[in-house]
Order: sequence, then structure tokens, then C-alpha cells
Amino acid sequence: MATQVRHPIWLPAVRAPGASTFAILYALESFARASVSSVIPIQIYEVLRDKQAVSLVYTGVALAGISVTLFMPLLIARFARRWVYTAGVVALIIGALLFLTQSLPTQMLGMLCRVMGASALSITLNLYIMEHIRKTKFIEAESMRLAWSTIAWTGGPALGVFLYTRYGIEAAHGVVILFAVILLCLFWYFRLGDNPLIRPGRIRPANPLANIGRFVSQPRLRLAWLIAFGRSCFWTTFFVYGPILMVSSGQGEMAGGLLVSGGNALLFSALIWGWAGKRFGARNTMAFAFAATGAMLLGAGYAGEAAPVAAAVFLLVAAFFCIALDALGSTAFMRSVRAWERPQMTAVYRTYLDLSELLPPLVYSVALAFFGLGSVFATLGVFVLLCGVVTFVYLPRRM
Repeated sequence: MATQVRHPIWLPAVRAPGASTFAILYALESFARASVSSVIPIQIYEVLRDKQAVSLVYTGVALAGISVTLFMPLLIARFARRWVYTAGVVALIIGALLFLTQSLPTQMLGMLCRVMGASALSITLNLYIMEHIRKTKFIEAESMRLAWSTIAWTGGPALGVFLYTRYGIEAAHGVVILFAVILLCLFWYFRLGDNPLIRPGRIRPANPLANIGRFVSQPRLRLAWLIAFGRSCFWTTFFVYGPILMVSSGQGEMAGGLLVSGGNALLFSALIWGWAGKRFGARNTMAFAFAATGAMLLGAGYAGEAAPVAAAVFLLVAAFFCIALDALGSTAFMRSVRAWERPQMTAVYRTYLDLSELLPPLVYSVALAFFGLGSVFATLGVFVLLCGVVTFVYLPRRM
């Protein structure tokens, strides 16, 4: 095809990209991002020395991230997708270099570069997956991709903090640069081609606001977004309020770290949930996972600070069930979006990630004004149960 990348004949032949191709790329990307996921908050806090100010910085970067995500289709329509993916990797490298300084403006720019890089990589990789993986293989591919990232998200944060405290800031962010360079080399080695339906410079990109309207007008895309938003709200709450529960109840910071690592270590179960999705159907499996996650969250809310160990167990079990939504949830979007509007709709779809970091804390602040920390998990539990009902009622059985 005219849009395929041409290479000298002496280059070795590469197999057609499959599920393992995207699992490898995602695992390397996960290492590049996860290794400093626990370092960056520490760096920002050391500069500001104010927890509220840190929250404001994260909120501002998250709002900017939504804008970046919505405008990403403009870049994809203008440039070849392989160059947008490459720019995403370069943004991670630039972000790591900016974090080597100790000034607030450069560190905020570093955070924004990470957001831009993650957005570019996520959207383009999802587009590649939808083009190279058959719809009947989406569940298998997504569960494999998630499972392969287990090591990155389990050991990456601890590795980053260890390097930061033991060898300094250069070592921590040096790991990001190392994995980003390996990712970029491997991406070009795989030589992924662009879809001829999405030709750079020949398609007039739609206005981002029009893309939102187009997305909202399609019921299946709305449902896919709700599924993704529900599971992302759980992980945001788990990563932030799980450790707070451990610290505030006197269990210590190490207990909070072990709780988060334990939840990440369960990502290997994505393969199990992938099998369950094929055996019992994605709709039934996801509805069950929502129901079980919601029940465990209500249990964690009831235990609360009075029984923190029991609450931690409930949260870990909830994480196990929520991983089913990670493994299967994106298939609802991938099987519903039309091929000719994938870039635009993928950008809108990805806003679930940014909004899940903004909206839950606002809701929780109201609950915490009247009740204890357990109310956070109970509130989320009710919402997750509602997501399960909507999923079971409206998601097609054949999805």
C-alpha cells in the first residue's frame, strides 16, 4: 500500500504485528511511566512543602491534559501516526530531563510533557490495535497487554523511589530515558503501518467540540466511556485513599505501599479474566465484576478506619475483580467505534482517565465533610454498582 513504510531489502523481515507486539510496546511504555510515578509527587512536595499546593498543581496539569487529549486527532490527521507515536516517546524523554531541575515551572512543564506523551502513546497504540487485531481477538489481546505490564506497575514505583533515595534524581529519571529509548527503537523495528483510511493531510480534522458531540450521540460509545470511567475511578481511589487509610489508622506508610503494590501485582489475573470473558461473554463478566467490586468497596467502607486491615483486604479483593474491567472494558469501545472516526472518538474516549482524576476527589470532599474515610469507599461502591446495572442492561449480549 502507498501509505506503508518502505525499507531497504536488506532489513530482516518482521512478522505481522499481533497481540504480543502491542503487549511488548505497552510493557516498555509502562516501565517508562511507572518507574517515576511515586517519585514525581515527592519531588513536587519537596519544592512546595504544601499538600494543598501539590493538589492544585496536579489539578491544573490534569485540566491541561484534557485539552491535549481532545486536540490529539488534529495531529494524527496532519502527520503520519508513527510520527505522533514517536513524538509521544520523545515527550517522555523531555519530561524526564525537565524533572532533573528543582524549579517549580520546569517540573510543571515536565508533568505536562508526561501527560502529552502518555496521551499520544495511548491513542496511537489503541488505533494500531484496532487496525491489526481482529474484533474477535480484542479480549485476548487486551488481557495479554495488561498482564505483561504487571511487572512494570508492580516493581516500577518501588524501583524509582529506591533509585531516587539511594542514588539521586538522575538515576530515577535516567531509567525513564533508558526505557523510552528502547521503546522507540523497538517501535520502529516493528514498522507499524498507517491505515489508508487515515491519510495525513488529506482528511479535514473535525473540531474537538464537534468530536465530543459526535461521541455523545452514540449510545454504545457513551456506555464504553462509562465502563472505562467506572474502573478508572476505582484505581484513582485505590492509589490515593488506600495509602491514606493505612497511614491515618496508624498502620504506617509501608503498609500503604504494600497495599498499592499488592493491587498492582494482581494484574496477572487479566489472563484469567480474558478467558472468563470468552467463556461467559464480556457483558456477563463485566457486570459481575462491577457487582463484586462494588460489594467489596461497601465492605471496605463499613470496615473503615475502625478495622483498617479488614478494609485493606476488601480493597485488594475489589482490585482483583476490577482487573476484569481493565482486561475487558476497552473491547466495548473497540468493537463499537467506526473505522473512519477512530482518531477523533479515541481522543474523546480517553478523557475518562483525566476526569476520573478530577471528579471523584470533588465528590469525596463532600462525603468527608460529614463522615469518616470509609465514606469514600462506600460512595464509590454505590457508583460502581450502578455502572454494573447499566452494563448488564444496555451492553449487547454479543459484545
